[in-house]
Amino acid sequence: MRDLFKRLALALFRNRYAPASFSKWLVLLFDCCLFFVSFWIYVFVKYIYHIEYLNIYDELLRMIPLFVIFLINVFIFGSHQGLVRYSGFGDVKKIGYVCLCTFVMAFMTKTIAARYIDVHDLNEWFISHTEVVFVCMLTFVTMTFSRLVIRRVYNENISHKQDPIKTVIYGAGDAGLITKKALEQDTSFYYDIIAFVDDSNSKIGKTINGVPVYKPSKILNKEYIDKNKVKVLILALPSVNKDKITKIIDEVINLGLVIKSVPHINQWIDNNLTTNQIEDIKIEDLLGREPIVLGKENITEGLNGKVVMVTGAAGSIGSEICRQVLHYKPKKLILVDQAESPLYDIQFELRNNEPYRSFNVPMEFVIGNVKDSVKMREVFSKYRPQIVYHAAAYKHVPLMEEFPYEAVFVNVLGTKNVADLAIEFEVEKFVMVSTDKAVNPTNVMGATKRIAEIYTQSRKSEKTAFVTTRFGNVLGSNGSVIPLFKKQLAYGGPLTVTDRNIIRYFMTIPEACSLVLEAGVMGEKEDIFVFDMGEPVKIYDLAKKMIKLSHKQNIEIEITGLRPGEKLYEELLSTKENTIPTEHAKIMRAKVRRYTEEEVNEKIDTLINLIPTCDDFKIVAQMKNIVPEFISNNSIYSCLDKKEN
Repeated sequence: MRDLFKRLALALFRNRYAPASFSKWLVLLFDCCLFFVSFWIYVFVKYIYHIEYLNIYDELLRMIPLFVIFLINVFIFGSHQGLVRYSGFGDVKKIGYVCLCTFVMAFMTKTIAARYIDVHDLNEWFISHTEVVFVCMLTFVTMTFSRLVIRRVYNENISHKQDPIKTVIYGAGDAGLITKKALEQDTSFYYDIIAFVDDSNSKIGKTINGVPVYKPSKILNKEYIDKNKVKVLILALPSVNKDKITKIIDEVINLGLVIKSVPHINQWIDNNLTTNQIEDIKIEDLLGREPIVLGKENITEGLNGKVVMVTGAAGSIGSEICRQVLHYKPKKLILVDQAESPLYDIQFELRNNEPYRSFNVPMEFVIGNVKDSVKMREVFSKYRPQIVYHAAAYKHVPLMEEFPYEAVFVNVLGTKNVADLAIEFEVEKFVMVSTDKAVNPTNVMGATKRIAEIYTQSRKSEKTAFVTTRFGNVLGSNGSVIPLFKKQLAYGGPLTVTDRNIIRYFMTIPEACSLVLEAGVMGEKEDIFVFDMGEPVKIYDLAKKMIKLSHKQNIEIEITGLRPGEKLYEELLSTKENTIPTEHAKIMRAKVRRYTEEEVNEKIDTLINLIPTCDDFKIVAQMKNIVPEFISNNSIYSCLDKKEN
């Protein structure tokens, strides 16, 4: 019999179609049965000493009006719609509302009916007020008790067949309690919550929902973790700043725990937290900074109702710019990129996923290369963009060091094509996405971006404002170090670092693109904006953290030596430049040397005319002529610097 019960319970609760099997209609039937049980319990108690006077038919007839009222309230409050095995305080409240309203409606119904029907006749088909009270109370008790019993049976006999995962939750506030509930409802794994950790003295030493609360030093140490076989630490601190989170991670990263985090409440689905949203800590989470505050009104004013074009729209930066631009309801969004498959991917995302689909912004997806002046002219002529974000570029340092003519072809000629067309078609604002590698460049890629900056800033136009934004590395962008480390970890290592002392600035893709939009609106003619990149990160330390977070054993770090053109550190401003603050704390306006069209045009035309030759040394030599601060580092082109000296 016991085995039979377990099999039935397993089929009911553990089947992947469990919600359908134990549907709301089955729960409704179950609750109706409990109502009848409660009623007959009362009837039995009522006639226990006068059983000979009991008329089952009459009592059943008197119960029907109350039953109808009960059903009405069940549907009103939806007490039958929850999963019984996950019953909690919210479900108990619904049952309470059902029973209370049933009593009130029954009382009112009988009171009103008494005005028109003789009391004796009324009592023959409707139970008394006293009887209503007792039946409603019994119904509340039986419905609540049965749900708790089912939940207990499920937890003890079905859910806990797996080995328990000893878990500690950091944060004993509301988020911590919600996290505990979500873990307990998870049918895939059995999380055994053995402790809360909290910094609040008012909570330490107390018990919350049967789980003790300790101070961090009591729990987060090797002795406690090993003794209690703790496997998982969940950071239920969605509102705590990232500096605090990073500090906690640094303290526990050597304990061998799987570290997970609860997302911010605005990321919860329908204000509910599920275990699917509790994810492993990513290294990006530790490097990202606090969310920036944007001047959304200014951006809305600058983009709303405008035709916006983005080049390089399928890239990491370009695609995120497109996502964010849509929030400001432009008249039309033109996405231009030469990469077919990535452009299709962003097309599918923006046309099919929320919230982008709901914006109802017309979008055009154009395959085209910025170095193709004919194609770009066709695009400008057809769509007449008012705002242009120029994000198309080759950006990989080692590859561009190997193919300088391609770097010049796209980064210089491509920028020239788009900038010239922006003037011709009277674009209101041209926003160029540049890089910190353009400052005192040591490689071909950085030099081409600096030349592109020089060209756009030298353009004179009464109707077109040219704005340049300059920032460092973005987390998770194509070809950046973190995706590389993830791939290397997947293959079992080693992680390759070019130099033990190399450092980089990092910024999240959404943050970088938000600042691009903000700067684009703020910018006037010839402005160059640099972003506050925060504190630099040592790549070697980054690799060590990623190894520890991966929980993989024997992963080594290999020092490979600096690549051609690579710096130990990046700069956002050259030594001859300085900045002035803007109204946005994260954005600074650079004071740079201004170039005239006359001194720029001839040199850049000479550079472009060298492209067909594919003569790398002549091309790089001319680049150094345009950008005197371009000194090659660890490169075959260093000989050109020696000749100049």
